[in-house]
Amino acid sequence: MRPAARPRQQRGAALFVVLVLLLALLWFGLSASRLGGQGMQIVGNMQAERQATAAAQRAIDQTISSNLFTKDPAAVAATPIPTDIDADGHNDFVAMLTPVPACYRVRPIKTQELDVAKAPDRVCLQSSGGTGNLFDLPGTATDAGDSLCAYSEWNIGARVDDPTTRTTVALNQGVGIRVEKANANNFCK
Repeated sequence: MRPAARPRQQRGAALFVVLVLLLALLWFGLSASRLGGQGMQIVGNMQAERQATAAAQRAIDQTISSNLFTKDPAAVAATPIPTDIDADGHNDFVAMLTPVPACYRVRPIKTQELDVAKAPDRVCLQSSGGTGNLFDLPGTATDAGDSLCAYSEWNIGARVDDPTTRTTVALNQGVGIRVEKANANNFCK
């Protein structure tokens, strides 16, 4: 009789291959998780930047919509302009007008450029004399020279620094506005 056959010994090759495959899958999973986290961080940074840009643009728009900046630019620049993005009652961003709004060009408006049929133009034609107007005939402006108004061109900049997201945004915008010649002479030097 033959002796009974001994079972073959396992050498562990299959176990080794399975362990290598598991390690590779673990590495791919960790890499995908890390890339997903980085993608979320990029999206969050872009959102914070866009919200800060919107807050800076809001500050510029709010400044332009009031002609107070043409009368006292330093006082307007000293006032921070808060913005609540998500309407939770808490200011998310605060914009500062920096540099101080500055007039860099002024041009007097000639009376012949104005239309007396338009109310904003009539204000520029009013005089301090007894007649109340600088035009001879109704509907026509005289070419007497400069009116009481001027076109002024301004540079308005807003900056938002958010310590929470470490976002910094600075915007500059030029704007042309009609002002009283006296204000133009005071702030456009």
